[in-house]
Amino acid sequence: MSALLYSKDTPMRVAVAGLGNVGGTVATRLAAGEIPEIHLTAICSKDPEKARRFGAGLKPPTKVVPLAELPEHADVIVECATYDAFAEIARVALTAGKTLVAVSAGALGANLDLIELAETHGGVIRISSGALPGLDLVRSAKEGGIKGAKLTSRMRPESLAKEDYIIAKGFDFSTPPAEPVHVFTGTAREASAAFPRHLNVATTLSLAGAGLDNTVVELWADDGIPGVIHRVEVQSDVVGLEMVAHNRPSPTNKKTAAVVAPSVLATLRSMVSALQLGN
Repeated sequence: MSALLYSKDTPMRVAVAGLGNVGGTVATRLAAGEIPEIHLTAICSKDPEKARRFGAGLKPPTKVVPLAELPEHADVIVECATYDAFAEIARVALTAGKTLVAVSAGALGANLDLIELAETHGGVIRISSGALPGLDLVRSAKEGGIKGAKLTSRMRPESLAKEDYIIAKGFDFSTPPAEPVHVFTGTAREASAAFPRHLNVATTLSLAGAGLDNTVVELWADDGIPGVIHRVEVQSDVVGLEMVAHNRPSPTNKKTAAVVAPSVLATLRSMVSALQLGN
């Protein structure tokens, strides 16, 4: 449906899958009517009892349904779950021809068949990308002939400490390092496999620009920063881009950037707005 077909009287029906820090915030704000043209119709979680308590506490209360039934209640399904749950949620939404707003974009790199699934069933995948700077310009650079892209990310060591890749490489961040530690350099495809929960932005950047195998990703563990820092560099025939995002941590979950939930809300707002900003 066109954004112009949604209004306060005929709102877009939205369901949220995953009720952690991000999903809980998105659901709470939608239920409160922050976007009048959107109605939160249903929620689901891998923990049904937790979801029922959460849904009952929303104002107004929101129904809880199993994942398989979510498409019956929504035009748009917002995935706010985990890397491991992403593919299942996406397949349910896309097979039903719904629009999927995805937070766990890193999982898409390992499930590119979902794009074909969306095409087959008339579904749409929209990646919520508020943590990534310059995405509009990256997409423009691709249209103008992109030559290369690089993402340099810095994260707090405790956020990375328990990742399989970090442990396998022998990094020990039980004591914070005195200086930043270089832990990874590779392609965006390799980065999404090595750090599936941390480098969603690498997948988003690569799909918007030079591709999974032509986007370089460098990752550092840095105890001297309050939150994640992403530096994007892009070269094309039409523009050179250098941008840095200093993402502040969520006050309720230090491992999540505070901008993620607002990014989802901004994505949803753009879907019902008569004024479209960006490309």
